[in-house]
Amino acid sequence: MSAKLNALNSDSYIDVSQYRDQHFKGNRYEQEKLLKQSHTLYVGNLSFYTTEEQVHELFSKSGDVKRIIIGLDKIKKTACGFCFVEYYTRADAEHAMRFINGTRLDDRIIRTDWDAGFKEGRQYGRGKSGGQVRDEYRQDYDPARGGYGKLAQQHPAGESRNSF
Repeated sequence: MSAKLNALNSDSYIDVSQYRDQHFKGNRYEQEKLLKQSHTLYVGNLSFYTTEEQVHELFSKSGDVKRIIIGLDKIKKTACGFCFVEYYTRADAEHAMRFINGTRLDDRIIRTDWDAGFKEGRQYGRGKSGGQVRDEYRQDYDPARGGYGKLAQQHPAGESRNSF
């Protein structure tokens, strides 16, 4: 098949992205195979205040949702801006990738990506402060994601910007 024809058959919304989970237990080939068969999506850029019910309402528009796992701060056990959405079928997950990725939820543009399948423990943020790594380095003020990034909250003397 020519490259041009291949491009016509490609669907960038459901293709497997270049991102790979660095903590995946297994080799690259195994991860790639699981991603291509997966019924599970990683959903990022959620507000810390988005509820499981809101996620379910949006993602059930593309098919039957099996379960939703809200990402938690590993220290505080509060929502930290991501979740996993698992569908019963690959086709329903593909519909979500095609139609929900890049839409608004709770006034934020969310992004979806394929996930190799949820395993217990992955619901916790991997940042040093317990949340997501990206929130540690964020320089802007984002009230829906806890204010300033964790490292930006620190003054040179080690005082928190939020101390009273």
